Amino acid sequence: MAQRYDIEAVRQKYIGTEIARARGRYPVEYDAIRRHCHMVDDNNLLFLDPEYAGTTEHGAVLCPPSGWLALYFASLGPWPAVFEPLLPIVPTPGKRIVNMNQEVEWFRRVKVGDHLSVSRRVADIYQKAISIDPDAVWIVAEAIITNQRDETVCVIRNTLLTHRTPEEVTAAREATA
Repeated sequence: MAQRYDIEAVRQKYIGTEIARARGRYPVEYDAIRRHCHMVDDNNLLFLDPEYAGTTEHGAVLCPPSGWLALYFASLGPWPAVFEPLLPIVPTPGKRIVNMNQEVEWFRRVKVGDHLSVSRRVADIYQKAISIDPDAVWIVAEAIITNQRDETVCVIRNTLLTHRTPEEVTAAREATA
C-alpha cells in the first residue's frame, strides 16, 4: 500500500524555510534598464534619460517597477552561470510544476548604482484539487529583494502548482484500493 501524502507534516517542516541571501553579481546598470524599456515600449524619461532623471528628486535613472528586472539585478549572473535554487525543494506527490501567479509588492525605488540582493522563503503550502489531480499541492514562494542598505525593495510572490499526471493519479488510486 502506498504511503499517504501528509500535507500537515510538509507544511510544518517547510513553511518559513529560507534560502540564505545572495548578493547580486552586478549593480543596477543603466544599459540593462534602457534595453528593457525599449523591449517593452516604455518611454518614461525617468527610466531612459540620465540628464532628465538627474534633475528630479530621485537624482538618477530609476529601474522600472518590474519584478523580473529587480530579480535580474539581484541574481548572480549572466556569466559565469551559477545555479540558484528558487526555493527549498518541497516534497509533493506530483513533479509537474506550473507557475500560476506572480505578484510584486514594492516598498522602495531602485536606482542606477544600487546593489541588490535576494533571499527566498516558502510562505505557504496547501492542497487544493484540480480537475486532473485531487491531491495537487500549491506552494507560495517569496523572493525578498533588498538594497545595499538592507532595505526591502520589493517582495515577489509566486504561486506554484504541483500535480501528477492522470496516469500517476490512476496508479496511486489503484495502489490504495
